[in-house]
Amino acid sequence: MIAPFLKGLALGVMLAISVGPVIFSIIKQSINNGYKGGFTFVAGVSASDITLVLMSQLFTALFQELLSYKKSIGICGSILLIALGIYILLFKKTKKKEDGSQSINMRKRDYLKTFLSGFFMNTLNPGVIAFWLIIATSVVGLPFNYRLIMFGTCLVFVLATDVLKVLLAGRLREKLTPHNIHIINRISALILIGFGIALIWGTMEFNTKLL
Repeated sequence: MIAPFLKGLALGVMLAISVGPVIFSIIKQSINNGYKGGFTFVAGVSASDITLVLMSQLFTALFQELLSYKKSIGICGSILLIALGIYILLFKKTKKKEDGSQSINMRKRDYLKTFLSGFFMNTLNPGVIAFWLIIATSVVGLPFNYRLIMFGTCLVFVLATDVLKVLLAGRLREKLTPHNIHIINRISALILIGFGIALIWGTMEFNTKLL
């Protein structure tokens, strides 16, 4: 079963190299909250991908129906990105220890909040929904084992690359001063706001063309 493996690998590469708000959030979480924060966020993103794959396979009609709400989903996703960006830009503080290093102290509710932010940031992206729907409909008539290997390979590859991003960002964090981390947070916030505005613009443009 080399064909589904190669196809899944190709899909995984496409997702892994795509530039979006998730990759910057993975880096930000890893820099701010260390490996635990980064891995928790990645777990949320991975759970979202698995949910979308299962929905696309088990409820194809329902999944197609979701695209009819592309505008609403896009607006919700945009609001989430812009709100996160504004919060990080204006309210998020970099906590420091007495020796000047950054303090990492995640509570249980912080883990849940980080997990859910990764889950919803990925789920409320119309582009992600459209991607999985296109792939799902293209293999709808293929055997179950073929689809299992293809989607499994894709999801494992994407998860592995996200884990690698966390590890690389974690190593980078050790060389950063609290001031530089603060600057990175500001840049990340502006990127999230920019993606949110672009998502609203793209959603409105898409719906305008349909009229």
